[in-house]
Formats: sequence, structure tokens, C-alpha cells
Amino acid sequence: MAAVFDLDLETEEGSEGEGEPEFSPADVCPLAELRAAGLEPVGHYEEVELTETSVNLGPEHIGPHCFELLRVLGKGGYGKVFQVRKVQGTNSGKIYAMKVLRKAKIVRNAKDTAHTRAERNILESVKHPFIVELAYAFQTGGKLYLILECLSGGELFTHLEREGIFLEDTACFYLAEITLALGHLHSQGIIYRDLKPENIMLNSQGHIKLTDFGLCKESIHEGAVTHTFCGTIEYMAPEILVRSGHNRAVDWWSLGALMYDMLTGSPPFTAENRKKTMDKIIKGKLALPPYLTPDARDLVKKFLKRNPSQRIGGGPGDAADVQRHPFFRHINWDDLLARRVDPPFRPCLQSEEDVSQFDTHFTRQTPVDSPDDTALSESANQAFLGFTYVAPSVLDSIKEGFSFQPKLRSPRRLNSSPRTPISPLKFSPFEGFRPSPGPPEPMEPPLPPLLPPPPPPSSTAPLPIRPPSGTKKSKRGRGRPGR
Repeated sequence: MAAVFDLDLETEEGSEGEGEPEFSPADVCPLAELRAAGLEPVGHYEEVELTETSVNLGPEHIGPHCFELLRVLGKGGYGKVFQVRKVQGTNSGKIYAMKVLRKAKIVRNAKDTAHTRAERNILESVKHPFIVELAYAFQTGGKLYLILECLSGGELFTHLEREGIFLEDTACFYLAEITLALGHLHSQGIIYRDLKPENIMLNSQGHIKLTDFGLCKESIHEGAVTHTFCGTIEYMAPEILVRSGHNRAVDWWSLGALMYDMLTGSPPFTAENRKKTMDKIIKGKLALPPYLTPDARDLVKKFLKRNPSQRIGGGPGDAADVQRHPFFRHINWDDLLARRVDPPFRPCLQSEEDVSQFDTHFTRQTPVDSPDDTALSESANQAFLGFTYVAPSVLDSIKEGFSFQPKLRSPRRLNSSPRTPISPLKFSPFEGFRPSPGPPEPMEPPLPPLLPPPPPPSSTAPLPIRPPSGTKKSKRGRGRPGR
């Protein structure tokens, strides 16, 4: 027993005294031995049994019981997003967003399962001021839970819909923060592949946060390509559409489409159906309104180069090349990264629980995490091994303690085609409408298709790939079938 303790007691003169300590480890006796010798401790003492529950306490056991449902923030075919409050353990009282996914629907498709695991792994590994933070991940027999920071500023989509278009300095701020986020992902070998206003949230101060990493692809470093056909049509790069293989350059095309959307009110290439929209992306001409400044016009053109190797950001310099463009000449990148630059819009929030920036179609619903008694086979459950996670910041707190259906952009969308997502993995289950661009302006020659052209669309303009069975097509709004 003596070997368990290693006491370093100071002499009466203090730590700088020269005498030997009054006690050595061998002098320390268990309480039972003291009593057997007829001795009783003098003064106040506390007797503690040393067990696994009182020594080396591990992380708290996290589950649905730790969270109180407050509001519904979003809903889709694969589950829901709730605003929740942690009601026990570390960070009790803190507000989070809880993303709930149904295992039974995810395991029907191997790609859905892979995308779900990739999203969870990316959220664990990537830490950046402009990327949503994952606090916990856990699972029950039938569901997966991701506990994320609650971004009470709402979607950038909502603010863009409200304003119609952004002034260039406003757009410049948001584009600069997104550029830093994409550059960080690319430095980790991750391409995002679904950049659009619906996937960009604002925190309570008005800074952007990238969310929804279900379409990300890992291990795409310099020279590597991937061929998955995915994304939202209006923001997809032409090399994805022609299946020629793509890399991180697709994110810079999407940023160019987003920039155009911010400054004009719609993405650069839209039409009355998906097939025609795809054709315009591959070989259409770009129309730039005359009110854009020369720097804005130049950057949009460089983002929307159909040849990925000629696209700004498409070379080895990646985000650094984008940052050097004159459009961003007034940006102090160090201050921006440290969030020392005031955002152009600060959400008006009354409290941490304020959900006024979210669609009332959801927030007025009664929040219920419906029971799911679906019994998965052992082999199916193997796909979700290792899903549980507790953020390091939460673990640090423990140690210290012991020591959406979004609104239509109707004011900006006339005679447009539906947003065309290619993925069943989203919580934005509704498709919005975009106007066709104005008179065209000459642009570079289109990419030659590397595959035979798809067959003519039917009157319903089916998706180029078929969504997994069980995914219902929504009747309202924009976005894609929810996950």
C-alpha cells in the first residue's frame, strides 16, 4: 500500500529547508492498520474508498437523455435538426443544434453510409473559425446523433433572399471568410463539393460557418481526382457534369457561382429544367451585368473558367492565389481569420435560444424525437462502429470540473428552374426557383463532353442519377431531400 503514495512534504521552514521530510512513503499506513494498532486519527478527516468510479473519472455518458428539445430547425427524409439545451453533466444549460439521422434509411445505400461516416470524421478532425464545430456524437439502436454548435444567425440564403443582392463590400467579406474555410479544408485533403447559400450559416455575431459535410471527399491531395456525380446543379463545376474527374478546383467554381449569385440575384447558369441548366454550365455564355466593378468582373470570370487548370485557385497555390486577387485588396487576412473584422450584418437576437432567423414553418412545430424501434442486424450496425465522440474542449471542461424548411427566394426568382441537388443526404429538402440570366456575354469555349450526351429529358426532367428508394420528393421550396 505504501507504494501507492508518493508524498513530498515540506519541512516547517518551507520548501527551501535543508532537513529531511518528516514522513517517507514507508511511514504512510492505511487507516485500518492505524486502528489495529490502537491509534485513531486526530482532527477532521474523510475516508474515501478508491474504486474505478472515484479515481480517473472518464467522460460522461452522453445520450438523448442529456438534452432537452426546444425547437425544430429543419426536417428531411433522413431525420431532423433540433435546437436543444444540455440538461446534465458538463456544459449543462448550453444551447446546441442536434442533428438526428435514422440508421435504417442510411444503411439502404452504401454511399449514404460512407457519406455519413465521412461527415462525422471530418467534423471531428477539422477545426477552423469558419467551420461548424462538433461537440458530441453518439448513437442509439436506431439513430445517429450529431451535437453541433447552434448557429443562431440562420442561413446566408435567408439574408440573401431578404436583401435581393449584396453590395460588393458585403459580398467581399463573406467570400473572404469562405475562401479561408475552403483553403483550410483543401490543406487537409478535403474537397467540399456543395457550396451554396443554404449550406453557409451565420453565428450570433454574423461570421460565416460552413455546415453540412455530407458530400465532402477526403484524401484528395495534389494530383488526385474523384468521379462522384454529386452537388447542387446550379453550383456544380462542368468537370463534374461531364464526369471527367475532379479535384479541389470544383470548390472555386462553386465560389464563383456563389459570388455571381450574391451580386446579381441568381447563379450564372439556370434554365427551365435540369438538362438545359447542365447544358448551359457546360457550354453556355456568361452574362455579366454592367454595374459590376472591373475587379468583381475579373474575379467571376477567373472562377468560372471551364478548364480547372486555368481556374483561379485551381493551381498549386489554391486559396493563396484567390486571396491575392485585387477584389480582396482591402482584406487584412490575419484580422479576418482572428474574427477581428466586424461583419456587415449582425443578427438581432434576444437570447441564446432565439430562433427568429429560422423558418417558422419548422420552429412552430412541436419538437419530438420520435421513437425508433427499428432493429438493425449486427452486420448493419458494424457500419457505425466508432461513431461516438466527445470534443476535446468538452473533455477539458470535464477535467477542470473534477479538479429547416427555408423560405423561397421569391423576390429574386422569376421564371426559373428548380435548384437541382444530386444527393439524398441533406436537411434542406425543398427546391427553390431561379431566374434565367440576361443577354449573354461571350465566354471561353465549352469543355468537350467526355461521355456521350445524356438522353433527352422526359417532361419531368428526371435526375441524372436515381436517388435511393424511400426518398420522397418534396412539394415545396428549394434544397434537396433531407438526410
